[in-house]
Amino acid sequence: MKNLLFILLSSCSFIVYSQVDLLSKEYQNLKITGSLAGQTITSTSLPSTPIVHYKGNGAKTGVCDCLVQLDSTFILAMAPNDDLYSNNISLPFNFNFYGATYDSLYINNNGNISFTMPYNTFTANPFPDPSFNMIAPFWADVDTRSTNGGNVWYKLNPHSMVIVWDHVGYFSMMEDKLNTFQLIISDGQDTIVPAGNNVSFCYGDMQWTTGAASSGVNGFGGSPATVGVNIGNGLDYFQVGQFDTLGTSFDGPYNTVDQVDFLDNQEIYFNLAGSTTNIPPLLISSLICDTIDVYTGDTLHKSMNAVDFTLGVSTPEINQILNTSIQCSLPSALTYVETPIGSEFIRYDLTFDATNVQPGYYSITVEVTDNGIPAQTVLKTIPVHVMYDANLSGLNDLNPTLFNVYPNPFQAELHVEGLAANDEIQVIDLQGKLVYLETAKANIISLSSLQKGFYFLRISRNGALLETVKIQKD
Repeated sequence: MKNLLFILLSSCSFIVYSQVDLLSKEYQNLKITGSLAGQTITSTSLPSTPIVHYKGNGAKTGVCDCLVQLDSTFILAMAPNDDLYSNNISLPFNFNFYGATYDSLYINNNGNISFTMPYNTFTANPFPDPSFNMIAPFWADVDTRSTNGGNVWYKLNPHSMVIVWDHVGYFSMMEDKLNTFQLIISDGQDTIVPAGNNVSFCYGDMQWTTGAASSGVNGFGGSPATVGVNIGNGLDYFQVGQFDTLGTSFDGPYNTVDQVDFLDNQEIYFNLAGSTTNIPPLLISSLICDTIDVYTGDTLHKSMNAVDFTLGVSTPEINQILNTSIQCSLPSALTYVETPIGSEFIRYDLTFDATNVQPGYYSITVEVTDNGIPAQTVLKTIPVHVMYDANLSGLNDLNPTLFNVYPNPFQAELHVEGLAANDEIQVIDLQGKLVYLETAKANIISLSSLQKGFYFLRISRNGALLETVKIQKD
């Protein structure tokens, strides 16, 4: 009998599962070494008095106004952590998620929210995925424990909730690259989300994609970050894309993995309260979250009176066909080029030329319809404000008369000879937004934070405008 028992024991293998706490050093060591498989992950309550490492000022850089500025009305979602999540947060409204109504949710540190349970999963999966019920503006391995990394904040309004991952770093405690992105959900009654929609994704500067425990190296490579929505039934989902490296390349939601700078300053809005049998098309807009301002006055140089911007239209369903109509209240002012990129994404490069256009407000209407059953349509109206600026008339393109500005084009620094102490320097982009303001202290101006493109450099003295110079950053 003893021999038989020995034989039975010898032929069996036993798997011993151990419990690991998310806040323990053991969890961190197992995560770093990739040894969490087979472990039962437990969670502890957050510290009662969280320490805030860093609070970004939320100031808008650029022209996209969809990023809500952080202020004292925002609440810290959770203490600085790795892979944790908030307590269950009650909503003052009902949120419709593909027909399921929720009045509470969890904010997960790793770039998503969930409704049925919280998630600590740090390596993102592509959608659809039956294991997760989430809305993910940027599902990746966010780590907010570093000294200068950011935090996750939220704000409740009567009909909406704003969640901001503000200047957040990546695992393990890396802060050399930081991401800022935002999620808004609503019941459809808050104008903070465009009419006909109940969710908005908005992005600031996106600088990393992957943590070290997901095979990332210096924030890139490995398992890509996922942007999209997944209810968990295998049917109701969509994917904006997956991202694993620097650059602006994007070929649609389901083709090759894309480059994260494509998300910079983008706004993506959609309606999850609609049909579950056919998801409406997505409109992805770059730098046009608000009214586009364009100046007229110079009759010699079209480039100084025109504004260029990009729209993307995407279908969540594979191989679905989109029909896009772009109209302008002043047809002669608008031109555009259509570029199909992959089978589910089309890019439109638009130009509004204000040369000889009367000052006032105009509109561009974009309507996109798919061929699903039932067919779904999205509509976006973009206001354009044309303003007259007499200082542009006869402006010598790239060649100032009172000041010597060089190099032009420039890469990071601009030299301006002829400045007097306390001269005011403004840099304005082609949409009329102020992106730089400083009182002259030296003849060298650092503009390294600006994106590539054309700008206007304006120099004023004692309140009087002296010079407007068109500059170009390479």
